[in-house]
Amino acid sequence: MSDIPVRLIPGDSESEQPENAPALCLSGGGYRAMVFHIGALWRLYESGWLSKLKRISSVSGGSITAGFLGLQWSQLSFAPGTVQSEFVPKVVTPLRALASTTIDIPAVILGLLLPGGVAGRIAKAYDSALFNGKTLQDLPDAPRFVINATNMQSTVLWRFSKPYMWDYRVGEVKSPTLALAQAVAASSAFPPVLSPARLSLSNADFVPKTGDDLQRPPFTTDVILTDGGVYDNLGLETAWKRYKTILVSDAGGKTAAEESPPTDWLRQAYRVLNLINSQVRALRVRQLIDSYQRGADNPDDPTGRNGTYWGIRADIAEYHLHDALDCPLPRTTELANIATRLARLDDLTQQRLINWGYAIADAALRKYVDPDLQPKPAFPYPKAGV
Repeated sequence: MSDIPVRLIPGDSESEQPENAPALCLSGGGYRAMVFHIGALWRLYESGWLSKLKRISSVSGGSITAGFLGLQWSQLSFAPGTVQSEFVPKVVTPLRALASTTIDIPAVILGLLLPGGVAGRIAKAYDSALFNGKTLQDLPDAPRFVINATNMQSTVLWRFSKPYMWDYRVGEVKSPTLALAQAVAASSAFPPVLSPARLSLSNADFVPKTGDDLQRPPFTTDVILTDGGVYDNLGLETAWKRYKTILVSDAGGKTAAEESPPTDWLRQAYRVLNLINSQVRALRVRQLIDSYQRGADNPDDPTGRNGTYWGIRADIAEYHLHDALDCPLPRTTELANIATRLARLDDLTQQRLINWGYAIADAALRKYVDPDLQPKPAFPYPKAGV
């Protein structure tokens, strides 16, 4: 169906009703996304919505935040008033420490000079800072965390989760023991410099006859992956099909206007690819918003959804809330224009990004999902503003 924001694959039903439960999608965008999503999760945690989620689906920079949240999930009580005693020290502080270091340039230099590749160096940096050797089996059983990458061979989504890794064309690997850092590195292997990420598997690792048409070597033995946002820039596919309430946090970038765009083949091709990505993102957002409208007009429409979308490039004034937090558009646009990199963000910028993610998530939730959301919002870092 052309009016839905995801691709139907063999086995998907156009008429099947989704489960009446909430899911959260976290987009990519490097450290910018990683830190912006912290703010959104902060508001979800204190309001009680985070503990209600049945699935958290992520791509790229959003997978850094999601992967670490999943690892820490069992350490959180989600009790009222525990933001500062639990969520901040166990989730926010370690992620902010990572955002205070530059890992992309060292990874590129060492990855080109030494064995292991660039994505392998990124995985080592993630593991040292956040994951400490933990695997996909250390994620919680509930909610389901799904970390998404793009399979460059099969051209479709490769999903990592605790119960399985799966590409519908290649097949299913049950109960994978892959390092969590490796899964997140594959999901955030931004092309061209941090990509590809490779998985060395065995044909015997796959459940027989679970792949549609590519369950054979080398598709099952040498898996070549790139950023999950290449296929699904909002992380929608593994959530939208299954759940009725879809919350989407989008910190994606935007291709800027350029007076004299490059005309040499290499740089021109890179800019054209960015333009295509921007257009696909805009189309997917429009289709997502349309699905919310269909859900409001006809609750029985299987292509309709409840929920809300918030984006780093939004104007909070458009939510028309008299008590929305003060977020002037010129200031938030500065944050949205931070480069998509894994490069150090200073302390003030991190605080502003967290405040902005918190504020826009609050506005979207109160406008479209939960008008009586409590407690009343206040910036996590009041002195920083946005």
